[in-house]
Amino acid sequence: MNPICRLDDLAEARAQRFVIDGRPIAVVRLGDTVHAIDDTCSHAKVSLADGEVWPEACTLECPKHGSAFSLTTGTPDTLPATMPVAVHSVSVVDGNVHIEVTS
Repeated sequence: MNPICRLDDLAEARAQRFVIDGRPIAVVRLGDTVHAIDDTCSHAKVSLADGEVWPEACTLECPKHGSAFSLTTGTPDTLPATMPVAVHSVSVVDGNVHIEVTS
C-alpha cells in the first residue's frame, strides 16, 4: 500500500478526490482522522468530493441532490440515495496517508 498524500496536505473538513487503482475515492480529514469512501454517489453518479462535509454528523453530502453519506459506514442518511457507497481502510503512518481500497 503506497501513500496517497501527506496528512498535512488534506484540508480540514473538505473532501478531496483521488484515483487509486483506477477507482475514484473521496478522502476527508476530520482532525487526525481520515475517512475514505467511493467518490461516486450511488444515486446520481456524480462526484461526492464536490459536496459539503458535515463534521458533526461525519457525513459527506452529494452536491446534486443532497443525500448525505456516512464517512464511517457509507450509508446515505437522507434521500434520494438509498444504496451505500464503499468505505475504505485508512491508516496514517509517519504523516503519510495510506488507503486500502476494498473490492
